[in-house]
Amino acid sequence: MVTDRLGVARGIAAAVALFLAGQQAVAADLEPVDVAAPKSPWQIRLRALGVLTEDSGYVNGIPGSDLSYSDTVTPELDISYYFTDNIAAELILATTYAKIDGEGTIGGLGEIGKVWVLPPTLTLQYHFTNFGAFKPYVGAGATYTMFYSQDATNADDIDVKDTFGGALQVGFDYMVNEHWGVNFDVKKLFLEPKYDVTVGGSALTGKAKLNPWLIGTGVTYRF
Repeated sequence: MVTDRLGVARGIAAAVALFLAGQQAVAADLEPVDVAAPKSPWQIRLRALGVLTEDSGYVNGIPGSDLSYSDTVTPELDISYYFTDNIAAELILATTYAKIDGEGTIGGLGEIGKVWVLPPTLTLQYHFTNFGAFKPYVGAGATYTMFYSQDATNADDIDVKDTFGGALQVGFDYMVNEHWGVNFDVKKLFLEPKYDVTVGGSALTGKAKLNPWLIGTGVTYRF
């Protein structure tokens, strides 16, 4: 009798153990196996940037006067903050120089001067997120462009005025993993600063229509 009871108790204990083991297996199946940590909203890009100007402008009071500017290549650092997966703001930081040459009826002046340009630009972007690793975006914003270290060449003096301007942007990132990607980006800045110039003792004014295309490629890092 005692032996029978021990057998029943052992059977019940084995059944309970099997039941509990089954419940643990079900619970394990229901638990997420990999919970992705939220992405940081911060991102940086480092690009090589080609600056291609419009080559247009004039000197007030001189019919047929025109201007041209040198094209350059410079490094560019961008800092982005993502408000959502689709909406981000990007601050664009780069500096370069522009040689200013007389054209048209003032072509005989040759190089008028050289100025350094600092155009910090802020854009608001929309990022498309339904293309996998390929992440295109568009943006629009504004720039406040500053001109410094201005040197006259075949002029007595030159002073290009700081100015506001608009900006349009299109580009894409191709992410090779969670953090790193490659980037291609095109921006159009609308910059038409006024300037003062003194040539042969005569004080003149005018407008430099730079309106550059900024074409860049480089690397992206998402924190």
